[in-house]
Amino acid sequence: MEDLFKIILYSFFAGVTVFLGGLLSKYFERYFQDGFVKEEILHTSIAFGGGIIVAAVALVLVPEGMNVLPLAPMAIIFLTGAIIFFFLDRYIEKKGGAISQLLAMLMDFVPEAIALGAVFGTDHNLGLLLAIFIGFQNFPESFNSYLDLRTSGYSSQKCLLILFLLSFSGIIAALLGYYLLSNMPKLTASMMLFSSGGILYLIFQDIAPMSKLKKSWFPALGASFGFLVGMIGQKILG
Repeated sequence: MEDLFKIILYSFFAGVTVFLGGLLSKYFERYFQDGFVKEEILHTSIAFGGGIIVAAVALVLVPEGMNVLPLAPMAIIFLTGAIIFFFLDRYIEKKGGAISQLLAMLMDFVPEAIALGAVFGTDHNLGLLLAIFIGFQNFPESFNSYLDLRTSGYSSQKCLLILFLLSFSGIIAALLGYYLLSNMPKLTASMMLFSSGGILYLIFQDIAPMSKLKKSWFPALGASFGFLVGMIGQKILG
């Protein structure tokens, strides 16, 4: 029972930053004056979140998959993720949507929350550190996801409701990891690789192009800082 309480608590704090990032984005959108400085902050935020997502792929998701799966399944699962999100992205674009940041955040957040639950049974400290790392990742990603949803025509209230509900998906994912996947490392690794393929497609198709801003070099620097955050988190996790 104590383990169950801790998993729920850790995954809640890892996920609540999804809602908090969206809330901050709402007030930024409303109260920050339009102009070049606002655009620069927005583009830098997109690049920073993209850097964190790339770090999650490069330092957490892909290494776990490569360590567990043989070459052929590894390649097939990774490419399947990329191809499926290629078609999904095209479908969303035809419908006039722009939710690449939200998709990338979920494909990052959910597998890592599953991993949190899966490792918790053997290493509580690692579970706590992973929860902290996920929480830091989710904040800038949800900040950008809110703006993505607003661009797609969602109202402010609906955006916050979506992010509020998604903030609890980490609890469900962590519990699934703890109860169902702690003894199934190949399935967990497959989910991580599938997500990685989709994330990398979204990064280079949608997120990276959105981060570029003429006559400004801060967004690219933001991507480097975002990746550094991932490096620091991974170093702490050891």
